Amino acid sequence: MSKATVSASTSAASKGVYDDVDHSEAPGHGNSPAAWTCVIVMLIGALIASIAFVIANTPVFIAGAVVMVIGLLAGWVMRKAGYGVGGSKLKNSGH
Repeated sequence: MSKATVSASTSAASKGVYDDVDHSEAPGHGNSPAAWTCVIVMLIGALIASIAFVIANTPVFIAGAVVMVIGLLAGWVMRKAGYGVGGSKLKNSGH
């Protein structure tokens, strides 16, 4: 074994994926009507698909997967309509 010390130079180290992330703003938690609708509909779809998987019913399983996709689309549409985080429908109008 060698007793030489090993040191890594900071300039020679490769830059990581998350090194340029700005942590000055809070990331938020997506607490909006669009996010809640998306999650609730997708949870219902997952419940349907899970029950269908246990009872081995393929058409109902596919229906549950379709409900999950519908939940994802509903959240996206609501976000575009202004019900997402920082959306125009959620701004305080001073009333």
